[in-house]
Amino acid sequence: MTATFLIVGEALTDIVVGVDGARREHPGGSPMNVAVALSRLGHDTHLLTRVGDDARGDAIREHLEGSAVLLTPGSSVQAPTSTALARLDANGAATYEFDLLWDPRPTGLPEHVDAVHTSSIAAVLEPGATTVADTLRRYRETATVSYDPNARPTLMGAPESVRAQMEAIIALSDVVKASDEDVAWLYATEDVEDVVDSWRDLGPALTVLTRGDEDAVGFSSSGRVQVSPVVVDAVDTVGAGDTFSAGILDALAAKDLLGAQKRPALAALPNDEVADVLRRAASLAAITVSRAGANPPWSHELT
Repeated sequence: MTATFLIVGEALTDIVVGVDGARREHPGGSPMNVAVALSRLGHDTHLLTRVGDDARGDAIREHLEGSAVLLTPGSSVQAPTSTALARLDANGAATYEFDLLWDPRPTGLPEHVDAVHTSSIAAVLEPGATTVADTLRRYRETATVSYDPNARPTLMGAPESVRAQMEAIIALSDVVKASDEDVAWLYATEDVEDVVDSWRDLGPALTVLTRGDEDAVGFSSSGRVQVSPVVVDAVDTVGAGDTFSAGILDALAAKDLLGAQKRPALAALPNDEVADVLRRAASLAAITVSRAGANPPWSHELT
């Protein structure tokens, strides 16, 4: 089932430095990757972001147009485009350094969406974080709210300085997905499952923990569900978590579980259907892992 999404968050230029020192640039940003993934799966996808009027901004706009993502009218600004320097290790994992200004203009937003999603830096970096929270509150009356904390320690500072802010977004959300590394950093604990399960007390109906190339675990009123990973030859992990987030939303759309009116049904989702959602997300993320950069699959690539 085709759904309409609004994604709120940063779009920037990823400057990727490989283990051999070679550099390449391509459009990136966790929320933008989610928007691209959803649009490639056939959904109507709008992106509220901030893109400059330079060559890097032109490349981002071309990338979004190529995947049929619609930029909201206030997203293009007369300023440099933000960047993220990503250094890859021998296993393809990335660490980031950012040059980012986040002050989006929420003009010309779509009147109706089935779900709104935000993630990473956008939800905690001011002045834009206030805009993000206001946008989520605006749409929550009619739409499903999805959130991925996707921590960036080099930009966010000490975890205790952003934890309350992240939990405020979690409280607005229906679906929250986080990686084990993010949760361990945020709460300084190895009991990451307990943390993700406890988030449901704040409001979400479904919380999900991912463990890289290991399993994924979902928590709902039906209990705990664990699914195995889809094993592939990894090229790099850039964008894999973002594709997983998009996969959750895509699976919920297929089950007709998006929109505020579907909250009771989402809250009552049985374990076997939660497992279906996680398997769908894992299979999509595996395709992204199998190729370079944040390059999520198109619907015609899926079997």
